Amino acid sequence: MTDGPDRPVADAVSGHWADRLAPASWRPYLRLARIERPIGWWLLLLPCWWSASLAAIAAGRVGPDLWHLVLFLIGAVAMRGAGSTYNDIADRDLDARVERTRLRPLPSGRLRVRHAAAFLVAQALVGLLVLVQFNVFAIGVGLLSLAPVAIYPFMKRVMPVPQLVLGLAFAWGALMGWAGLLGRLDAAALWLYAGAIAWVIGYDTIYAVQDIEDDEIAGIKSSARFFGTRVRGAVAACFAVAVGCIAAALGLAGAGTMGVLGLALFGAHLGWQVVRLDPRDGATALRLFRSNRDAGLILFAGLALDALWQGLA
Repeated sequence: MTDGPDRPVADAVSGHWADRLAPASWRPYLRLARIERPIGWWLLLLPCWWSASLAAIAAGRVGPDLWHLVLFLIGAVAMRGAGSTYNDIADRDLDARVERTRLRPLPSGRLRVRHAAAFLVAQALVGLLVLVQFNVFAIGVGLLSLAPVAIYPFMKRVMPVPQLVLGLAFAWGALMGWAGLLGRLDAAALWLYAGAIAWVIGYDTIYAVQDIEDDEIAGIKSSARFFGTRVRGAVAACFAVAVGCIAAALGLAGAGTMGVLGLALFGAHLGWQVVRLDPRDGATALRLFRSNRDAGLILFAGLALDALWQGLA
């Protein structure tokens, strides 16, 4: 493993191509975009795919719109990178005081702020190019997502549970899939959004378990610090709310057996995470956090198959 500031950050995927094969001059930018940590764009993408599938069920389409799924994939990678870059610019002084984040490109000195800002603009332009492929209503909804993204980095300084604002941003895709297909927002989309917010708060509380001690020293607020010894119960409550709200969304959209089965398996996966969570074990917390990609894909599969089945019936 490389020593010094070019060493991969603590929670990067081991042996990722961005750390092994990319030219050294590219690596700071790839790390700003979190390319070596793909879980972030997966978690941003999955509510988009849920929403696209649920909208297809409501509209009686034969499965979700495949072009929309591709657009959401490209947009999730670009906007997760842009959001992470913005977050690192805002948090560079705090990141230097936390063991897990001190080797990021800005606090380690590998990259200058002006270069990071230029990279931020480039990624945002890719996201904008994706957004304008949708209808006017969806474009407006997408632009509104910039508000929670803009304020989130600063909430860690003043808000006891900043994961709530992160949830508003990361769950936004639960609105986009519906708006992109139907050109409006209905109650089912709003319930799906509420459930996705609760899911984000739950899984990011698991993630924050890794940093409790460093966050206390640096003065960074997090839900893991706020809940303390009650963190497992708090995560369980978040996940229960998530399943309940998503169940309401499925009912309003007319989901059938496959959608309900997907939700049941999604809920079972979340329950497994709660059982395995140990607030004293940061390594397990990271594995559980990453497993939310699989949980989200299970729900997506159920909804997509439901849309396909009902559309063909």
